[in-house]
Amino acid sequence: MNFPFYIAKRYVRSKSTQNAVNVINFITFLVIVIGSAALFIVLSAFAGLKTYSLSFTNAFDPDLKAVPTSGKFFSVSPEQEQQLSEIEGLAIFSKEIEERVYLRHRERDDIASIKGVDANYNQTTGIDSTLYYGEWSIGPQQGVAGIGIVNKLGVTINQVRNPLRILAPKPGKGSISMQSPATANQLYNELPLVISGVFQVEENLDNKYIFIDLELAQALLEKSDTQVSGINFKFTAEANALRLRDQITAVLGNTVTLKNRQQLHGTLYRMLNTEQVATYLIFTLVLIIALFNVVGAIIMMILDKQQNSRTLYNLGVTVKELRRIYFVQGVLVTTAGGIIGILLGVCLVGLQLLFGFVPIGSIEYPVELNFLNVLIVLATIVVLGIIASKIASSRINTKLVSA
Repeated sequence: MNFPFYIAKRYVRSKSTQNAVNVINFITFLVIVIGSAALFIVLSAFAGLKTYSLSFTNAFDPDLKAVPTSGKFFSVSPEQEQQLSEIEGLAIFSKEIEERVYLRHRERDDIASIKGVDANYNQTTGIDSTLYYGEWSIGPQQGVAGIGIVNKLGVTINQVRNPLRILAPKPGKGSISMQSPATANQLYNELPLVISGVFQVEENLDNKYIFIDLELAQALLEKSDTQVSGINFKFTAEANALRLRDQITAVLGNTVTLKNRQQLHGTLYRMLNTEQVATYLIFTLVLIIALFNVVGAIIMMILDKQQNSRTLYNLGVTVKELRRIYFVQGVLVTTAGGIIGILLGVCLVGLQLLFGFVPIGSIEYPVELNFLNVLIVLATIVVLGIIASKIASSRINTKLVSA
């Protein structure tokens, strides 16, 4: 067995004759356990919050979406649709058209966006799973609205006598505000819409969208049946995403840009990733401060075992080997503390997943057990432990052991 490792292991298990040294060693070990557990719990909690915050993208967004490279709309011909349907690995695709409109219901009004979708839209996304009440029925003069819009305008479902009115500006040039009141009604296309269902996904989306039939939306906006603002794609389970992107681009050309879920919400993903890194760095700083205890504990151990070190030195053990003894001792203590802390954190996170004893509002606080977080915390503890042990063990010198 490696001699420094053998002695270091004995020092870790043995108690000092000085009670103060034992107390310091125990507190140091406890700090490492609590610090590593806290870091793991925070990373798990943030991972859960991140997943919860992005959960709406799985229901609202497709695997891949084609959006116009410039402008709001682009054209897709029947021939291109046929070519898309023949791509292997592409399960289904759906067309949509989106535009800002003016909403009016009785004495209330609002500005929102209509999203005209075809019959395949529910299969390319999981949007129908977000239905809050009513039914997901999109057809002639029927649509589904977000709960924010419904609450703001006081709309009820299946209200045939007092439908929601959608006004979309007619295509043209010039300022609407410069037109005379007599011709104002000629500037808008109006559509009465009966709300058949209400969805709830996320506050911004709930206040933004009304889903209607694609052909109805194209007629309201005076667009041709080939003009769309997006095409949604769903892949098969075994599909190669990179290969499909190339094939879709070959069909649609450079007039569109293909975006996955992360690219569709790039700002949100960057914000969450930045917050995660910042949280990790803050708690790592706390661990760095806490691991100063390791330096102090090892130095106290060096002073306590000074006579033993002299004996070993006189028996032929070099100063380098003596330093290695206390270095290995520090690494063993921090690694063991880190592993126990991680196990404690895993238990607490597991209990939260099973029983949800920590609430956040009306829901259980979201957490996520992630093996990557285990590796991150363990690597952080080991690296910081190595640095602290190296600093402390460097106190061993010839003068100390030969006096």
